[in-house]
Amino acid sequence: MRVITLPEFGSAIELIEIDTPQPQNGEVRVRVHAASVNGFDLAVAAGSLDGVLEHRFPVVLGKDFAGVVDALGEGVTDYAVGDRVFGVVTKAHVGDGSFGEFVTVPTATGLAKLPVEVDFARGAALGLAGTAAQAAVDAAELTEGSTVLIVGATGGVGNQAVQLAVAAGATVIATARTALGIAQVRMLGATEIVDHTQNISQAVRTLHADGVDVVLHFAGDAATVLPALRSGGRFVSTLIASPEQLSVVDAVVVPIYADPTPAVLGRLADSLAAGRTTVTVQGSYALADVAEAFEAFSDGARGKLVILP
Repeated sequence: MRVITLPEFGSAIELIEIDTPQPQNGEVRVRVHAASVNGFDLAVAAGSLDGVLEHRFPVVLGKDFAGVVDALGEGVTDYAVGDRVFGVVTKAHVGDGSFGEFVTVPTATGLAKLPVEVDFARGAALGLAGTAAQAAVDAAELTEGSTVLIVGATGGVGNQAVQLAVAAGATVIATARTALGIAQVRMLGATEIVDHTQNISQAVRTLHADGVDVVLHFAGDAATVLPALRSGGRFVSTLIASPEQLSVVDAVVVPIYADPTPAVLGRLADSLAAGRTTVTVQGSYALADVAEAFEAFSDGARGKLVILP
């Protein structure tokens, strides 16, 4: 099968042919109809996780996927060949990714059935971003009338977080700069906008002198947006590993990680199928054009970039 790989640390990514994988005990094999780009993929390609995670070369890149089950490993009873599925590759090592024609994944985590109302491109764009956004909003403990600043609102995680925060009854302040970005986050429910190239905290304090109840931090330097938070507020970030990374006296700092359990994935898919949330797919790329997709991601995407094997 054709895949996008990192052959070794320090090399460029390549499109190569490898043997089609076989599902192991408790796994299914998925014929990938779509995958999507995440910051994790760029980090792997850049060698940034050398020494952090085990790499099995040639490393097949890709975390998110959507497609159809085409083979079952031993012990699998909750999925059948032909099922439409989506999810996130969650193996402990890096190497068995979704940027290829097939991927094998365990059924216990990182996998859920994809409703017929959701096409494969949107399904592939939902997994990692959606679960990160859900975890962030859950950690924010929003209530009706809360004010929340979402930094990185135009990205894949931010798009989902805006919608989830609005659904929770919060007033959402979103970062955006271009006319398209501003229109996008307003369409998703943000009512106030600040330019992320300016002093974000200063702009927020102009709108809310006492600061906001919650900051959801998905982009940029955490220290520069921390002053936007009111005394006693909550700072929730996907980009810090420990609260000790920030000097905070009178606020709660919560690092969060995407946890793509079947239950969370199912909630996200059902919400998308029912039209309660949407997924913004900015562009799609062939396998041979993954490097171009990475460049577009680095330039700042409005939503998700999808790979179509």
